[in-house]
Amino acid sequence: MEQSPEVINHIIRSRRSIFPPSYIQKDIPQDILLNILENANYAPTHKLTEPWRFVVYKGESLNKLAQFFMDRYRSVTPEEAFSQARYEAAGEKVLKSNVVILICAELHPDKLPEWEETASVAIAVQNMWLSAHAYGIGSYWSSPAILGLLAEFAGIPENQKCLGLYFMGYHEAPEAPARRTPMEDKITWA
Repeated sequence: MEQSPEVINHIIRSRRSIFPPSYIQKDIPQDILLNILENANYAPTHKLTEPWRFVVYKGESLNKLAQFFMDRYRSVTPEEAFSQARYEAAGEKVLKSNVVILICAELHPDKLPEWEETASVAIAVQNMWLSAHAYGIGSYWSSPAILGLLAEFAGIPENQKCLGLYFMGYHEAPEAPARRTPMEDKITWA
């Protein structure tokens, strides 16, 4: 297979976080979704622990996830402060998405420090992000403050740690330039 640095450079440098308000009502085909997840499986993994674990919400299960966020809002909001609009908005990001993936790390404390497993999962998510971008699918990784409750809701085993939600959807967001400072400012040559 021919290597094409220009293609990968373009994909990496043009990838952006695309948020649910920009998503359109277009289904992500199962074969594309599976390919994106398969690319996550090729992230580097120290001691071959392959710590990435994903819970995929698509179709009807998105309604259950949205209801979790709405119920959470209701449970922590005093009655006098409750807003029907905020209640409905609590599940809006989920319902605007075609797919939401709960990102988890399976920890192996007898083999590796947690940070190495987290780093592997982050690289797996980057593989997903670049793959989704190549397919024209917008996505972003969110880490809400209630990751423990999300793990409980999803029935995540105790040896796993929830690291966030990955929202996905075809979109109509315009291309946006990267906002990065010069790389030269971040390199020290020894």
